[in-house]
Amino acid sequence: MTRKLSARLATPVAERPPRRKKALNRFLEDRLIQRVSYREYREKVRDVYDGPKGAILATCSVLSLHAPLGDRLLRGRKFDLRGARRILDVGSGAGQIAKHLLKYADPDAAITCFDLSLEMLRRARQRLKSSRPRYTVADLTALPFADASFDCVTCGYVLEHLPDARIGLAELSRVMMPGARMLLLTTEDNFSGAWTSRIWRCRTYNRQELHRICEDLGLKWNKELWYTRMHQVLRAGGICVEIVKQ
Repeated sequence: MTRKLSARLATPVAERPPRRKKALNRFLEDRLIQRVSYREYREKVRDVYDGPKGAILATCSVLSLHAPLGDRLLRGRKFDLRGARRILDVGSGAGQIAKHLLKYADPDAAITCFDLSLEMLRRARQRLKSSRPRYTVADLTALPFADASFDCVTCGYVLEHLPDARIGLAELSRVMMPGARMLLLTTEDNFSGAWTSRIWRCRTYNRQELHRICEDLGLKWNKELWYTRMHQVLRAGGICVEIVKQ
């Protein structure tokens, strides 16, 4: 990690200009990420996922319908895994998305799963019962992969654990090949997102703001995705987009 990036990550987010949100959402949203340095916040997030909440993460994904709806998203080829040869699953957690990758990616596709929490990777390995994925402990702000290593990335509800989306997205852009595609899902700055923030100690993102950051980094929003027609009508389910590296 460069000295400039290290200094930026050590700076409390509270020093950055606040974003406008509805009063109730501001009240509900967890503020830890705004009060401490990234280094301290990262350790607290690891504690959350190493502990009881991490142990029930897979069950929560089923109860919240994120797991079955995510399966439907990939089964219906809304995000098409066919043709991908080297897939990176960001913040694999209990293997919720990796499970879908094993089902819908080409049989010869190499799958790399990484997470900040070694305990979560252990749970993923036990849950998936597959020797196919490669598991790596890593931080999204400083990935241990060479430039242009992957032609496909899945990043499900991880970006909200960074104070600044640009840092993580820049790293993902670096390890993506030109033309590589990314499935990005993250928590939006609405009422349901604020509740998610409080439960999982994360932040939320404004859709337009995130779009601008991606464009600045050469990550084009190819299309917005929705779990179902009802999610689209209600603008629910968080931010879900297919991104292509230019």
